[in-house]
Amino acid sequence: MTPVQALVLALVQGITEFLPISSSAHLILAPYLFGWRDQGLAFDIATNTGTLLAVVAYFRRDLAELVRGLWAAVRGREAGTVEGMPPLRLLWALAIGTVPVGVAGLLAADWVSTAGRSPALIATTSIVFGLALGWADRAGARRRDLADLRLRDALLVGLAQAVALVPGTSRSGITMTAALALGFDRPASARFSFLLAIPVGILATLYDLAQIARGEIPAGDLLPMTIGVVASAAAAYLVIGALLAWLRRQTMTPFVIYRVLLGAVILALLWL
Repeated sequence: MTPVQALVLALVQGITEFLPISSSAHLILAPYLFGWRDQGLAFDIATNTGTLLAVVAYFRRDLAELVRGLWAAVRGREAGTVEGMPPLRLLWALAIGTVPVGVAGLLAADWVSTAGRSPALIATTSIVFGLALGWADRAGARRRDLADLRLRDALLVGLAQAVALVPGTSRSGITMTAALALGFDRPASARFSFLLAIPVGILATLYDLAQIARGEIPAGDLLPMTIGVVASAAAAYLVIGALLAWLRRQTMTPFVIYRVLLGAVILALLWL
């Protein structure tokens, strides 16, 4: 992989990771369309590390409040709230929402890195889950904010997140779909989806570090992976802020349309 290819793919990842349009689909399709060799799962994980750094940086104040609140609770003092929630409840919500994808990832890792990277599958999931997002955006009550989040809600969103291991589904898209279907408003759905990206990103980064420690990543891949981390982090940070601002006043409709058109174009190219 050349540095230019690494930069292009990192920007694709950074831009699409938090938009509900599936970053994994775009990372798989970009080499397919440009005639590049598939970058492989290791590079995908490197760019995921970059987006993890971006979401941690963006929500750094919330995370700091979470740590302070937990410390205060341990000491028997007033813990305050984070995103309108008691720190312990938010921590439990994030943990419960992460367990399903962790288990599914262990069980389906081989399939995701091989058969799961099929363009036909990506086209299908892009359309199906795009339409599901459109339905939830229109049918959801949109009356709940993060202060109303319960552990049952976190589990249901987490189960939806596990489905996002199928390329083309979109982790952010399906978690927002689940939250909207549960009656949360658009900004709350997006914020919880983004916060859930932190523990998931940590798991992916630990997996990446384990590969490096075992020497399974060639030394020549380290420069492209470094570019992937830095460029995806910068792009993702900007996208998080832009999407949250968009959802305060607009709908998910443009993303639904994009996903359906993307899936249709992929299917058309496969049939030609």
